[in-house]
Amino acid sequence: MKIFFVFLGKAVGGFIALIVLVVISIFVVARFSDGPIGSKPPLQMVTAGPFKTGELVIGPKEPDWSFLKNYPIVQFQLLDPPRSRTTFIMETSGRIFIPSGYMNSTMGKIWKHWPKEAEQDGRAILRVDGKLYERSMVRINEGEILDDVLAELSRKYAGGFPVSKKDVDSGNLWIFELEPRKN
Repeated sequence: MKIFFVFLGKAVGGFIALIVLVVISIFVVARFSDGPIGSKPPLQMVTAGPFKTGELVIGPKEPDWSFLKNYPIVQFQLLDPPRSRTTFIMETSGRIFIPSGYMNSTMGKIWKHWPKEAEQDGRAILRVDGKLYERSMVRINEGEILDDVLAELSRKYAGGFPVSKKDVDSGNLWIFELEPRKN
C-alpha cells in the first residue's frame, strides 16, 4: 500500500509541475508575441508583447468609430510599458472608450496594472482588424458623456443590467476615452 501512495504522490506532483510549466510557458511566449495570443478566455486575458504588425492609419479626419458598436473585443498596447492586451470597447457619440472593472477588488489590485500605467502615460495604439490607430487614453469620471458610456457598457457587456455611476465614483470602474494622439 505504501508503494501505491508513493507512486500516487509522484504522479500528482508531476502533473502539478506540468501544469505550472505550461502556464509559465504561455506567459513567456505571450510577452514575445505580436500582441495578444488568444481570442477566447483565458488566453485573451494574458498580457502580451508589443504590436509588430498592422497598417498604421493616419489621416486628418477622425475615423467613423460606429463600426465598433458591436465588436466584442479589441486589442490595445501602451507605449510605456510596451505591452498589449485584449479589452472591451464601447462607442458612443462617435467617441470610443475602454473600461477597467474590479479595480478595488483584491484580484484587480494584483492583476490590473495597465490602468495606472495608462493614467501616467496614456500613449497607446489600438489594433482593430490589422489596422493601428495612435491614441491617447484619458481617464474620465464625470461629464455628460459618462452616462451614455455606462449605458453602452450595460447594453453591450452587462446584459442590460444597469452599470451605476457609483462604480465610477468609488474607483471600482475606470473608464478611459481613446482620444486622437497629438504627437
